[in-house]
Amino acid sequence: MVGFDRERYLALQSEHIAERRRRFGGKLYLEFGGKLFDDHHASRVLPGFTPDNKIAMLHELRDEVEIVVAVSSHDIGGSKVRADLGITYESDVLRLIDEFRSYGLFVGSVVITQVTDEHRQARAFKRKLERAGVKVYRHYPIKGYPSDVAHIVSDAGYGRNEYIETERDLVVVTAPGPGSGKMATCLSQLYHDHQRGITSGYAKYETFPIWNLPLDHPVNLAYEAATADLDDVNMIDPYHLAAYGEQVVNYNRDVEIFPVLKLLFERLTGSSPYQSPTDMGVNMAGVCISDDAVVREASKQEIIRRYFHALVTEHRDDLEPTASDRIALTMSQLGVVREDRPVVVPALEVERRTKAPAAAIELPDGRIVTGKTSPLLGACSAMLLDALKDLAGIDAGVRLLAPETIEPIQTLKTQHLGSRNPRLHTDEVLIALSVSARDDALARDALAQLKQLRGCDMHSTVILGSVDAGILRSLGVNVTSEPVYQTKNLYRKR
Repeated sequence: MVGFDRERYLALQSEHIAERRRRFGGKLYLEFGGKLFDDHHASRVLPGFTPDNKIAMLHELRDEVEIVVAVSSHDIGGSKVRADLGITYESDVLRLIDEFRSYGLFVGSVVITQVTDEHRQARAFKRKLERAGVKVYRHYPIKGYPSDVAHIVSDAGYGRNEYIETERDLVVVTAPGPGSGKMATCLSQLYHDHQRGITSGYAKYETFPIWNLPLDHPVNLAYEAATADLDDVNMIDPYHLAAYGEQVVNYNRDVEIFPVLKLLFERLTGSSPYQSPTDMGVNMAGVCISDDAVVREASKQEIIRRYFHALVTEHRDDLEPTASDRIALTMSQLGVVREDRPVVVPALEVERRTKAPAAAIELPDGRIVTGKTSPLLGACSAMLLDALKDLAGIDAGVRLLAPETIEPIQTLKTQHLGSRNPRLHTDEVLIALSVSARDDALARDALAQLKQLRGCDMHSTVILGSVDAGILRSLGVNVTSEPVYQTKNLYRKR
């Protein structure tokens, strides 16, 4: 079901960005919040919003736009990982540069923010980028940020940062994830431009929270759930309320930094073009919702997914249940429980019946397919095969992989590769199925259904291993799991 008008969204966004460029009349620094590629959160809570919406719009402006990628030195040194892709922020910077270039977009530079002498990994990353021909700039911590506005807007604050040399008038500042210093990068550039006599302005393109939806709308609550491990909190924009008498939604970090931006404009130009942090935005997502009921239900499902993800992360990393408790409160507020995720109960029922790990997936038409653990196949592998058979219209009793096909793979794993688990993982099942497809029409039919799994929801009764998790992520399956391991081994491969 579709609840979002993609074409209207792209048209309105382009119009508002063009209007903001005209307003400032010179260089525009456009902070892009969220993900430019693979915005799966937006596509899940706004059915009809495709993961490439933003990049499709920028592609139309490819001859005018320049990309600057910001990444915090803390995230490089801490090896922070993008949970949706399973890669570090450092790797994601490289991926983003490659992706932008594949769309014909010009990547001007990378800025490493929050740089200190202790961040040796950040220095190594800088050298790596420069050897690859990428320009790299450094921005530093500012004492008293964001409260000491006078110090921030001075030569000892923004003035200490390296000035990013740009070639085009529309500069998009993006990052692998939140907390990378995108806004500070833009404001620093405004300060330096003024010192150089360059006319420039700032605007923000952040999809969430959606400013013209209520604070307690499930879409905005889903954003809070997605950032439960951060200090982000949705709130009524007090500056907008004071200036216009209108209640709109923003989040705490933008509200906190707004006095800095307002003072910066006042010092540079004599007055601020913005009276509130909401004024800074160019986000039109809220007016492009075509079916509110569809969007509300999709957002509730996303909140449940985030709850399971938080439980798993906390169990895996031995963390206090801070994020999961926050999301549980949101679920209570909306009147939803974990069992409202359609694939949870069927998976748990199979586990209770078989006394072994199980999995369940919801197909595009709403049918639920389950998988159980057997001597030959893990639960995810069994589920995957049965789902492909179901989608291809193949009788459930047909064996796509005969035991004589599976057993040599098991022998290789256990006798030669040192594996303690003889059951086939999802990658091994797909390889075996691909080999069989050469001579077996049914196997070919089953493989042809893989694309239909994209966007399907799945639940496992145990935390998945890295191989199964990676394969299902590559197939576009939205996976959750119970926060328990299949074994009690202390060492686990990530």
